[in-house]
Amino acid sequence: MNRTASSSSGASAPAIISTTSQSSLNLSVHPLPLLNISEHFTRTCLQTESVSPLLVGALLGTQNGREVEILNSFELAISGTGEATLVDHAFMVTRREQYKQVFPSLDFLGWYTVSPYPTATHLSIHSQFAAYSESPLFLVLSPTAITNASEDIPLHAYEAAVEIVERRSRTVLVEVGWKVETGEAERISVDWVARGGGEGGGSLASHLQTQRAAISMLHERVLLLTRYLTGVLLGQTKKDHDAIRALSALVASLPASEHVEFRKEFDTEYEDVQLTSYLATLTKTASTLNDLVDKFLITTANKESSRDAHSGPGGPGGAMHGPRRMGGGGNRMPASGFSYHRPEDTWMRQTARTYD
Repeated sequence: MNRTASSSSGASAPAIISTTSQSSLNLSVHPLPLLNISEHFTRTCLQTESVSPLLVGALLGTQNGREVEILNSFELAISGTGEATLVDHAFMVTRREQYKQVFPSLDFLGWYTVSPYPTATHLSIHSQFAAYSESPLFLVLSPTAITNASEDIPLHAYEAAVEIVERRSRTVLVEVGWKVETGEAERISVDWVARGGGEGGGSLASHLQTQRAAISMLHERVLLLTRYLTGVLLGQTKKDHDAIRALSALVASLPASEHVEFRKEFDTEYEDVQLTSYLATLTKTASTLNDLVDKFLITTANKESSRDAHSGPGGPGGAMHGPRRMGGGGNRMPASGFSYHRPEDTWMRQTARTYD
């Protein structure tokens, strides 16, 4: 399904525009949707090579009673031609939900197209948006109405209405008055765009222009050298040994990225760097493991000390299973037939078993 149709919007009969009814809507249009519509029309004309392509887009904004404000827009996918033109509703719903996530305050208000005047094809498309809005707006941009003397934007807004004529109902379009509403940030942006996107004022733009000029000059000189060598090989150009030697020296000074010896040396240095990185990682891992072993040994020694302390004089068995204190010197003497192991000795034995 295509985003735009190549059929001309002017091939259909003009729609009926009411001259008796007036709309009470107060419509404000911001610069962003106007720029989006213009960009959509210009891009479609270049892609389809048509001066009057049929294009359709959605309008987003806010509505408070009869106060309507259009703040943004996006293009829609359509198929078919003439009054059989169909809007891709799945694409529209997806895009509307995406915009709703970013701009939760914006709702679908209507749609836009580019045409000299509304036609029956536009009325057929307009009826397809009734499921999304009770009274969708219809904006028509008419670039062919621009003249050198005109300063107004060639934009017309409509809303659909039903009239009873000779006991028969018919759908007509009622024109809605509108005005351009801009904020401070929008005025600065529009002025920046009108001046050519800050041409000559941005350091990035000047830098890119310098780079582009340098690359273009290099490309032209490479083509000149290529044509010269081709002419020498075909015998159409006189051979200049000085120029050929200078060209050979220039080629030899270029990076030998595809040379076998260069690749071999590069791979060797790359492997050395990787090996150094692996050794550093291995050393760090060994240090972490050593810290873990030290903590484990300390924990085990504390448990052995606690166990030996319970088997002492205050533990089960009394003096038969523990040391005997003599006098006030505090020297520990082994009991008859039993040996007492100090906690320090237990920790040393545990350490020796672990490292063995």
